[in-house]
Amino acid sequence: MNAPLWQSWDSEFVWHPYTQMQLVPDAVPVERAEGSYLYLSDGRKIFDGISSWWVTLHGHAQPRIAAAIGAQAAKMEQVIFAGFTHEPAATLAKRLVERMPRGLAKLFLSDNGSTAVEVALKMSLQYWQLRGETRTTFLALEDAYHGDTFGAMAASARSAFTAAFDPLLFDVVRLPFPAPPFAGNDYSDAEHRFLNDLGRHCKLSKPAAFIFEPLLLGAGGMRMWRAEVLREAVTIAREAGVLTIADEVLTGFGRTGTFVACEQAGVSPDMMTLSKGITGGFLPLGATLCTREIFDAFLSDDRKKTFFHGHSYTGNPISCAAAVASLDVFDSEPVFDRIAAIGAVHSERMRPLAAKLGYASRMLGTVAVMEPNNAEGYLSMNSLDLSKRALAEGLLIRPLGDTIYFLPPYSTRAEDMHMAYDVLERLLTTTSF
Repeated sequence: MNAPLWQSWDSEFVWHPYTQMQLVPDAVPVERAEGSYLYLSDGRKIFDGISSWWVTLHGHAQPRIAAAIGAQAAKMEQVIFAGFTHEPAATLAKRLVERMPRGLAKLFLSDNGSTAVEVALKMSLQYWQLRGETRTTFLALEDAYHGDTFGAMAASARSAFTAAFDPLLFDVVRLPFPAPPFAGNDYSDAEHRFLNDLGRHCKLSKPAAFIFEPLLLGAGGMRMWRAEVLREAVTIAREAGVLTIADEVLTGFGRTGTFVACEQAGVSPDMMTLSKGITGGFLPLGATLCTREIFDAFLSDDRKKTFFHGHSYTGNPISCAAAVASLDVFDSEPVFDRIAAIGAVHSERMRPLAAKLGYASRMLGTVAVMEPNNAEGYLSMNSLDLSKRALAEGLLIRPLGDTIYFLPPYSTRAEDMHMAYDVLERLLTTTSF
């Protein structure tokens, strides 16, 4: 099929996500992808600097995962997961629990990051009901983002993302973001405010749960906070009898330098949500892990105490097989050496470039971020212009407003990363941003 024909079908019939279609009417036509690159229908080669919306883990078309998908599709493509099971799901549950912080013992599968969060929110509310308590308040960080379904939106910060739906969202107590100090190890004023507010609301509000993105807020601007603050926050919540939900949809599977970000703080939350990189970026899948105590609260001869939640494709065998194959890559290949190598290039290139431009910068694992002091926020038109010019130079980025970041697949070589920085530096030093 020739590219112009199917491209015209896209323009006529497709509505793309997070896209103002009047400003960006024509989507970029991708023919295939391999490793860290996308190959366009016009023959161009594009470096995927953001892992195709943070999902591609080991690289596009990773052979082991592709083979596992093919083998499973030929064997069994789908089966109802209510009362039925299959080997890929059981294997995935066992191997994920074995890699998780101690205490997370049960896995509930869903379809994506938002649904994984919905499961955690509903599970925590019903848990308290089953214990004979009425708890309907949640605590969350300012600038948080937890997804686009209604519960996940409610837990997220009120923003342009949620504005059209704000009247329908349940209230959440917002905690100040614990911005780290500019220098030194003493707690910053922001960290003190966060911990004090958390402790106060845990005692006064009797919340159902505290939900947080550990160490890295993604769509909220790639903001980073410290492991020691996270550790103290979980301690405060636990001592007050408040459930903790770690939203590791972005931060899981090595993005922050450890398999899950909670490892760096040495904490085990009561629940954890996973998605994005869980299948290596091949197929949709969400997962919510919880403790045995939470699971046991739902066990009863009374069917009304069932956790009434599920999706048609819950536990899809092909998605689960892809996720197991991705874990095989972690077990058999030097994935964390690749992660460290990406981080080394970030350290070499990001700070000097940011300093040259007078930007702030920060790094964590495979994530490197910089932004101007006069950042205009997510709706800044600068991001569309910079993305367009970068694409013309063979680089895919998607700034969050004026916040520019790299989050590449683990297949990325040092020379790939240096090329990306060369392009970014050329663009930012020849045109004001």
